[in-house]
Amino acid sequence: MSADRVTQLAPGLWAIGQKKGGRVHAFLCEEGGELTLVDTLYDTDGARILEQLERIGHEAGDLKRIVITHGHRSHLGGLRTLKEVTGATVLAHPWEADIVAGERKAQPVSLIPRRPYRTYFPFQFASSLGLGAHPACPVDAHVAGGDRVGPLEVVDSPGHSPGHLAFLWEENRTLIAGDAVATWPSFLPGWPSFTLNERKHRDSLRRLAETEPQVVAVGHGPPIREGGRERLRDLVDAFGR
Repeated sequence: MSADRVTQLAPGLWAIGQKKGGRVHAFLCEEGGELTLVDTLYDTDGARILEQLERIGHEAGDLKRIVITHGHRSHLGGLRTLKEVTGATVLAHPWEADIVAGERKAQPVSLIPRRPYRTYFPFQFASSLGLGAHPACPVDAHVAGGDRVGPLEVVDSPGHSPGHLAFLWEENRTLIAGDAVATWPSFLPGWPSFTLNERKHRDSLRRLAETEPQVVAVGHGPPIREGGRERLRDLVDAFGR
């Protein structure tokens, strides 16, 4: 799957990719004629997502809710535009909501380089200096683990950030892991330089593996299309060493 492409991962679930932002992805879910979007890519115009709505036979107003995995720019770029165009309800974890709304900056990461070094200058360096702010957008409601957003069950997964969320579509055996897992530039438990609390992150990975998904959709890189449960367990074992 290329970085600028739409791929259907399961019935009613599409991954929308963009090279900019670190092979970042957003995820569009359809159930009962209503649409739910997880994250909004890096670009601020929302064009890729609006094009996909049209491609699957929907209008902008069919997008009823936008939920954010966490408050980092790569996942927030198109949020304000999409909110304005579609009128969708914006949801986020309480800890991330004021970052999304532009009232507080995301916690900076260390300036010290860490692997994978391909992420250092375009992402880690800029983030450590507080550069690359997203267009601010107010959050309409808070969500946390155990809540439902459209067809998705919310799974608390702190560590990458304090309010990081993942989403399970149990019927499709699909987990949207956000930045708890990365497959670009290699298969990793997220980008280590952006993991703010390694202990909590390790616990979150164990919890995500226990959902036993077949497909694992990640924030950066192509999705894991099969064997997701085993791949997550391997990641937990490697992270624990």
